[in-house]
Amino acid sequence: MIKTIKYFLQALCIYSFFIIIKILGLKLSKKLFIYLFKLSGSLIRSTSMIIKNLEIILGVVNKDTQKETVSNMWSNYACTFVEYLFLKKFRNENSHINIKNKEILNKIIKNNQPCIFVSGHFGNFELMSMELTKAGINLATIYRPLNNFFINPLMEFLRKKFICRNQIKKGKSGMRKLINYLNKNYSIALMIDQRVSEGEKLPLFKRDAYTTTIPAQLALRYKYNIVPIYIERKIDGKFEMEIFEPINVNDKENTKFNKLEITLKLNEILEKFILKNPSQWILTHNRWK
Repeated sequence: MIKTIKYFLQALCIYSFFIIIKILGLKLSKKLFIYLFKLSGSLIRSTSMIIKNLEIILGVVNKDTQKETVSNMWSNYACTFVEYLFLKKFRNENSHINIKNKEILNKIIKNNQPCIFVSGHFGNFELMSMELTKAGINLATIYRPLNNFFINPLMEFLRKKFICRNQIKKGKSGMRKLINYLNKNYSIALMIDQRVSEGEKLPLFKRDAYTTTIPAQLALRYKYNIVPIYIERKIDGKFEMEIFEPINVNDKENTKFNKLEITLKLNEILEKFILKNPSQWILTHNRWK
């Protein structure tokens, strides 16, 4: 009962913010919520957790670097929050994003070659799946539902309408749906940077962290290439999304050793993505719990 009341009050606050955002528009809303997120960020998430994560990633850094990184992180969070109300605009336009190595994507489409696209929560991470579907990829995405059941229906609606209509709920309940899409030669997109209880404890920045092995499992079983993607928010408010060379597993047997080897490689790729700009990643999560 207490949790339900808490979620209701959270939802009331969020929906009130959404009304304000729709009234103010994209540019003004970003300015307002950047200010609000920076002001109240430490009340929402523990600053000590952010600093701890930052030190794991970068080692000991000076106070100015910490302050700047945390400030930029809250700015990115605020912009992403606001942008949920303008996904239709991003869906219908292309001027907001530059796609590097688009020829890799074009080759995948030309060869009708389904893949497993992997990334993490960088910049506005929702735009990656959106751009893949805009390019013509037959895609299904694995997502984690929000804990707040008052807000989750809206998020699912927005994702299905503007990002990718084929949404697979993370966990056992979505496994049958996932297999159906794989059998229909759909590509799959998922995030690999969150802590998962059913994963393997593998090094990330030299510290063990529970890591999903789903990309490796699917790649080995279905002989799909794994394609890493990264997105970064630029100073001018636009984005750069980079497609990386596919990881080919066709010559590998479906063994536990190969599963772990591929997963370790993906963690190494994730480390490089995070180091590009740590303030664009989810530093608020207890990734090394």
